[in-house]
This record gives sequence, C-alpha cells and structure tokens, in this order.
Amino acid sequence: MPVTSTFGRFFSTTLRGASVVGVSLPIACLLIALFSMPLCPLALAAGEPQSQPDEQPGMRRLFNGRDLNGWDGDARLWSVRDGVIRGETTLQHVANGNTFLICRDATLADFELRLSFRCSADNNSGIQYRSRHITDGPVPNAWVVRGYQHEVRNEQTLPNVAGFIYDEGGKRGRLCLVGEQATWAAGEKKVEATFIDQAEFETLFRIDDFNDVVIVAEGQRIRHFLNGRLILDFTDADRTLALTSGILALQLHAGRPMWAEFRDIRIRELP
Repeated sequence: MPVTSTFGRFFSTTLRGASVVGVSLPIACLLIALFSMPLCPLALAAGEPQSQPDEQPGMRRLFNGRDLNGWDGDARLWSVRDGVIRGETTLQHVANGNTFLICRDATLADFELRLSFRCSADNNSGIQYRSRHITDGPVPNAWVVRGYQHEVRNEQTLPNVAGFIYDEGGKRGRLCLVGEQATWAAGEKKVEATFIDQAEFETLFRIDDFNDVVIVAEGQRIRHFLNGRLILDFTDADRTLALTSGILALQLHAGRPMWAEFRDIRIRELP
C-alpha cells in the first residue's frame, strides 16, 4: 500500500494558521505533499521515448553497393542484388550450421554502426559485432562467428522480434530483450526498467520492409535503436565474459530456407 512518511503526518497535524514551526503556509503545504507521496521506482528517462543520436560526419561505408569486396563468406549463399547484400539458403543450397558473411575491413571496439535490413519470415538472421571468427576445433563451416548478435527477424510479437542481444555461440542465450534496460553481472541478468510494450513495437517495426538499425557500443554499455527509437540499453559487467572488441559479420541461420538483405552499412569509431 502507499507509504506515508512520519514527517508528512507531523506536518499535517501541526499546521496552524499561517505558519508551522516557523515555516510559511505555502512551504508547509509543499512539504506535506512531498513527504506524503507514495514511493515508486524510477523509470528509464521518466518513461519518455529516446531517439537515436544524429548521424555525425565521418561515417565510413563498409559496403560499396556493387560487390562483396572486403567481405568473406560462402559464395553459394551470399551475393549483391540491386545494391544490397543478400544472403539466401534454399533446399539446394543449405547452410551447414549457422554461417556468416565476415567484414574484413573493420574491427569494432567502441563504435556507432548504422545499416538497414529486411528478411523473410521463415527463419532468423543477425548482425554480429565485437565477435570472433572461429577457425579451430570442430566447426561446421569456414565462417563460424561467436559473440554479440543483434537479432534479425520479420516478426512483431514480443519477445521473438528483431533487436534483442543474443550470445551467439556462447552460454548466456538472450542477454537483453527488446524494451529492457538491463545489466549482466555475477552470472545473471538484472532488469532495471522496461520501456516498450507490444502495441508500441507493432507500430515501430516494418513487416516485409527495410528497418533501420543503430548500434552504439561504449565500454560495457550497448544500446540498440530501431527506426529511430531506443529499444534496449544493456550493460555487460561480467569481467570474464564481456566482449570489448571484435569483428563485424552478418548471419544466415541454419535450418529452414530463408533470405536476409542488408544495405547502407557504415561505421564510426568512438574515442
């Protein structure tokens, strides 16, 4: 039930005329109101939507819009069509395990990444960052990547939507869901606030169309923006598992035939 402080009851019962223990009437009334308010947790940014940062000069393009120069992946599955990177699996050309198109022109530490994606609804894809190319041990193909992944999907039902952080190849699973402000520490996730509901996400996400992504990583803190709106705010405070730098890659998921497209990929390193 609401918590009323002792001070609030004191001021309420001792208010006399124009002053209370030497305090003017308006100030006394203000104190009564403040001390009598129910206690409540702080919400993220007072519950107001947070917009993505403005794009700054100096963004470097990682895809030239013509070919896969600077990228490495399974040539059966990745191509450039109509100015976009397209990854596609079919019944004839399957992915032998999750496979990735790896950017050879960027190592990401603290950065701001911008791009757009769209995909089919038959499977899921992802954007890897601060990740590692795995070449040792038993791997299903030559383009296995592990690390932070921005999930890519063509769905609108929370929590199985584009934008959450997945620990690709790791043990922590879904690190931070869309709409969460969360911290991972001491072996578990703590959610400090939530700020997007089902109805808002349905109006935000563009089914069967390109969606704009901004990823900002600064030290332990990672933020994802979708179509101009902050969708998660995550702090990885695990000293042994947190990733501070690594490669950029795009995913094709094993399993059902699917396709995913990416365009306007650009990056800015942060000081």
